[in-house]
Amino acid sequence: MSRIPGVSAARLKSLPAPVRWAAPPVALLGGVALLLGGWGAPAEVTPPTPKPAVARLCAALDRALPDTVLGHRRQDPSPASPYTAAWGSSPRTVLKCGIDRPDYLNDDPLTSAPEVNDVQFGMGPDGHGGYRFVTTLRKAYVEITVPKGAYPNYIDPLSSLTDAIKSTVPDGL
Repeated sequence: MSRIPGVSAARLKSLPAPVRWAAPPVALLGGVALLLGGWGAPAEVTPPTPKPAVARLCAALDRALPDTVLGHRRQDPSPASPYTAAWGSSPRTVLKCGIDRPDYLNDDPLTSAPEVNDVQFGMGPDGHGGYRFVTTLRKAYVEITVPKGAYPNYIDPLSSLTDAIKSTVPDGL
């Protein structure tokens, strides 16, 4: 019998056999449960701090967002905020509303920016093989981060979100 620091062999032998036999599998299952629980935990996302007028638009957008995006359920990031939303397990598609204008919009002329369902986006790499898309020509900047491998085509989730964006964040900056 292997030694456990601070526990004598005699004390271990005094436990009923089923308890001694069950202890290692129970410990192993507990470790697996902790690992799986950590993988399913909400993504940590720092919410933006928009000005009051933009905050109202973002709160309306939050209420209008879909519960699923291409089969991925909404699982909001931590801390909870009306300015952030996420879909999927891992990797997660993350939406932030009310961000400051990103620098990569200066590098991407609007003529080459993708337009999805009448919503124009600027785009840039996320630094991990995925992409960040941000709305342009709207009264609030809405950023959608699509991680590498989340979808067959990195632009696919945008079409699930544009109706909510169009109905709550008006044109014109």
